[in-house]
Amino acid sequence: MAPSITQKPTPKAKKEKIFHPDSRKAAQLGRTHLRKNKLAEAASKRNKKQAAQADVYGFFYHALPPEGVLTLEELHSVIREVWLTRNDVELEQERAARRKGRPKSTKEIKLEEIKLREMEEYRTGMEVPDLTHEATVELFRKWDQKEVTFIHLLRFLRISSADPSVAVVSKSGKHHTLQQADPLPAQDHDMNIDDNILSAPPSRFASTIMTMDGPL
Repeated sequence: MAPSITQKPTPKAKKEKIFHPDSRKAAQLGRTHLRKNKLAEAASKRNKKQAAQADVYGFFYHALPPEGVLTLEELHSVIREVWLTRNDVELEQERAARRKGRPKSTKEIKLEEIKLREMEEYRTGMEVPDLTHEATVELFRKWDQKEVTFIHLLRFLRISSADPSVAVVSKSGKHHTLQQADPLPAQDHDMNIDDNILSAPPSRFASTIMTMDGPL
């Protein structure tokens, strides 16, 4: 007769603890869950903000001249004729598609708000990477167009449409090559504008123009 096989008892599944909704433990778990949700939401907003910043700086990256640097007047022209007008075609399409007497679409309203906000920012003082500074331009060319923290290494100018001849260094740049940089050169002499940037095809800026304002 074959020996009988003794089966090991199946371990009981661990019961999930259930806490009374008014207990301190339930309140603690609720606070932990809420904190995790808030942290996840904050991280999502931070990632979206960094992506938007990368798109904006990406525009100026694509505005870098093939060689050398921009003059201050050329930098103003890029902002005035390319940056501030990048949504004009889309805005006109929205206006043309709206039937007479109909309210503006959400997209049209947002495009108008973006344009007004950026024009006011440019009028009162807009902070941009210093594309007139050789060391900054050389450093900017090395950017991977993704890492926003790299931008903090660059020198920035504050310029405005109210006084185009004045440029103030708002951030000196944290990279060691900029620590001994020359002071901002005077811009009171006549400058001949190179039309290469302004006459460049839109495809040169397409990678940033298409995404910098996010979904509309």
